[in-house]
This record gives sequence, structure tokens and C-alpha cells, in this order.
Amino acid sequence: MSRELPPLNALRAFEAAARLQSVSRAGDELHVTHGAVSRQIRMLEEQLGLTLFDKDGRGVKLTDAGVRLRDAATDAFERLRDTCAELKRQTEDAPFVLGCPGSLLARWFIPRLDRLNRELPELHLQLSASEGELDPRRPGVDATLLFAEPPWPVDMQVHELAAERIGPVLSPRYSRHGALVQASPDSLLGEPLLHTVSRPQAWPQWAAAHGLPDAALRLGQGFEHLYYLLEAATAGLGVAIAPQQLVADDLAAGRLVAPWGFVETEARLALWVPTRRTDRRAERLAAWLRNELS
Repeated sequence: MSRELPPLNALRAFEAAARLQSVSRAGDELHVTHGAVSRQIRMLEEQLGLTLFDKDGRGVKLTDAGVRLRDAATDAFERLRDTCAELKRQTEDAPFVLGCPGSLLARWFIPRLDRLNRELPELHLQLSASEGELDPRRPGVDATLLFAEPPWPVDMQVHELAAERIGPVLSPRYSRHGALVQASPDSLLGEPLLHTVSRPQAWPQWAAAHGLPDAALRLGQGFEHLYYLLEAATAGLGVAIAPQQLVADDLAAGRLVAPWGFVETEARLALWVPTRRTDRRAERLAAWLRNELS
């Protein structure tokens, strides 16, 4: 049986049109006219002796054969892109791009960045921060550091670094500091608690761990991001809740105190790496982070 492939230009045009569900958008992506894309698809159909697209109103839809070929072609081209990108990084000594939530970056990572650069100079680390949902699969990012709960997706290599431990923190500048630091955890039930919309489950998780009814919690000022929440707590505006890792330096410096300690959640701080990427710098970074967190 012949193992000859159809022309790669035809496969590329088909894959783009199938993935984007549009011949016109495929032409825009490939910088050719939609007519050129259509001609390549017709050539491919003639060579295979199969129909890959059917008319669907004013557009097109994939046939069963088209779906099979799309899945195979998309996977093959993605592998080629990843491999070429990896080879390019190696030849150009490109930076290792790490995605990271802005709060984790500002509160934990940046204070340790100089030491990391000294100890792992081969990383040429470049940071990509975000306070929204982080997608570990997005192009241009080699790995992503974030808190998340298992199970882990099969297409990601996840290096677990440390368990998440959360707890209430407040500043010595807070007006009720003196009364609260000597009180039991249930004293917070009457306190207007600072909170963040990005982690609405944090206070209920902490309350459940202490056997307290989360319905009795009284939420006060809310903040969009954890970074702003902790800035407010440090400024003495109230009691906040945060992962221990993000307030460790503030506790050590006395800017914040944690009278009731921290409780472990099901989440883990982990380094996520797409399984198709084999950059060994990710393993060295994971080992460094794990040691630093310990």
C-alpha cells in the first residue's frame, strides 16, 4: 500500500478551514484568497476520492471523513508547531516563559526572582502575569504556575509543589487587632470580613475546617483580585483570608499576623507543563520551586 501523502499545502488549507469552520477565515490565516483555499480542498478531495465538506446553508460542514482527517491533521500540525518552536528555542537560546497569577507573582515570586536568576541562569526566565483565568495551553507560554485542585488533565504534566493552606490575616494597624488576636476563631463570625470575588470559597472552607457555620460569616468589603485584598489587609482595613505562601513574607516582617493559623485545602500549588513540550528547564524550575517552598 502506498504511503504517499497528499500535498502538504492542500492538507494545510483543509486543516485551517476545518479548524476555523470557515474557508474565508482559513484564507486570512494562511494569507491567501478563499478561492485558493477552496481549490486546495477540491484537489485533496479528488486525490482521496472522498467528500470532506458538505454545503450547509450559506456555509459548509465537515463530513464524517472530514472530521477524521481534521482530527489527524490538527494533531499532526500541532505536533510540528510544538517541535519547531522547541527547536527554535534551543537554537536561539530563547527565554523560558512562565505564566503566573499577578498576586502570586507580586507577593511570592518577585521577592525571590533575583535568587532564581542567579541559581538558574540558563532559564532566561520571562514572566507573563494575569489576574484572570490562566490557560496553561495558550501559545507562547512554556509553563504555568497556579493553585488548582486535582484531578489533573491528561494533556498536562503537573508538578505538584506544595499544598495550599489558607487562613485569616490582619495587620497590627487594624483597629480591632488587640481584641481579635487573643480571641477564638468564632470571634470572626461577627466581623465584616474582607474577601475577593476570585476566591468566594475561601472563607466557607476555613469556617468548615473550624466547625463553624459558613452561613454566619459576614462579608464586608470585596476586592476583584487577591493582590488588592492583601494590600487592604496590610493597610489595616480588616481581616482577609489568603494562602500561606502569599503572606509568608508579610508574616515574617510583622506586617500581618495570623492568630488562627492555616488550614489545608484540596488545592495544590503546581507547575503545569503541556505534555507535548519536553523542555527540561521546566523540571529544573519545578525542583527549584519545590525546594524554595519547603
